[in-house]
Amino acid sequence: MPAEDYLAECKEIIDEAIPLFLPDADTYPVSIHESMHYSLSAGGKRLRPTLLIAAAEAVGGDRNHVLPFAVAAEFLHTYTLIHDDLPALDNDSLRRGKPTNHKVFGEAIAILAGDALLTQAFVLMTNAFLMEAVPHENILRASHEMAQALGSTGVIGGQVVDLESEGKPIEASTLEYIHIYKTGFFFKSCVRVGAILGRADGKQLGALSRFGAHIGLAFQIIDDILDIVGDKATLGKDVGSDVSKNKATYPALFGLEESRKKADSLVEEAISSLGDFDERANPLREIARFFVQRSF
Repeated sequence: MPAEDYLAECKEIIDEAIPLFLPDADTYPVSIHESMHYSLSAGGKRLRPTLLIAAAEAVGGDRNHVLPFAVAAEFLHTYTLIHDDLPALDNDSLRRGKPTNHKVFGEAIAILAGDALLTQAFVLMTNAFLMEAVPHENILRASHEMAQALGSTGVIGGQVVDLESEGKPIEASTLEYIHIYKTGFFFKSCVRVGAILGRADGKQLGALSRFGAHIGLAFQIIDDILDIVGDKATLGKDVGSDVSKNKATYPALFGLEESRKKADSLVEEAISSLGDFDERANPLREIARFFVQRSF
C-alpha cells in the first residue's frame, strides 16, 4: 500500500477515536475542554500514532489493540505543539493553518490545555481495560517508554538546549542533540512502543529502534529544510521563523544540499534496518521513503 493511502487510513481511524477518549468539548469547565479539542481537531497527518500502529503490525500485532496508545501519542504530540507555540518559546501564531491555541484561548488556558493533554495521555495509556489483549507488563513497559521520551532527558531536554542555543554559534554535536532529543526521541519511542505492544522479540525491537532513530532525525532535518523552502499555505504554519530567530538548524550549519543528502542517507539507513522483516513492515518502509518527498 502506498504511504499516502496507509497514512490516510490510519489518520481516519485515529481521528474517529480521539473524541472517544476525551471529555466532550462542552464538559465543565468548558474553556479547557474546548481548547483541548481545538488543537486536536486542527488537522495534521497523525504521523507519530501511525508509526506506532505500523510498528505493531510489523511484528504481527493488531492495530485495534494498540489504538489507545496511538491516540495517546497524538495527545502528547499536540501538548508539545501547544507549548512550543507559546510566546515564551517559539511565539508562533499559526499551526496547521489555524491560529495557535494561545491566540484563541489565551496563554493561561493554552498552558493548562497542554498540561491536560499530557495527563490525559497517561490516563489512556494506563487503562488496561481498553487493552485487554495486551499483557499488563507490556502496557507498563510501553507507558514507561513514553514517559522517558517526554521528560528532561528527552523532548523537554531537547527543547531546553534549542531555546538556550538561539542566536549563538553552536557545534554540530549540539545541533544533533537538539534534533535527536527534541524530535527524534519521540519518533523512536512511538515505534518502540508499537513494537512492545505488538510483542516484538529482542532482535525485532532492536531493529525497529534503529529505524525509529533514523527517521526521527531525518524528519527534523527535512522540517528545517521546509522552513526555508516550504510554502506557508501548504505547511499550515509560519515559514522562515527559524531564520528570523537565528535558531540552530541543519541548513544553517551545513547548507541545504548537504542537509538533503543527510536526510536521504538517514532514510536509507532506516529502511536497511528492516532487512529481516517481511511484507508486514512495508508500511514503515513506504512512510520512510515518503518522508524525503514530503511538503507538509
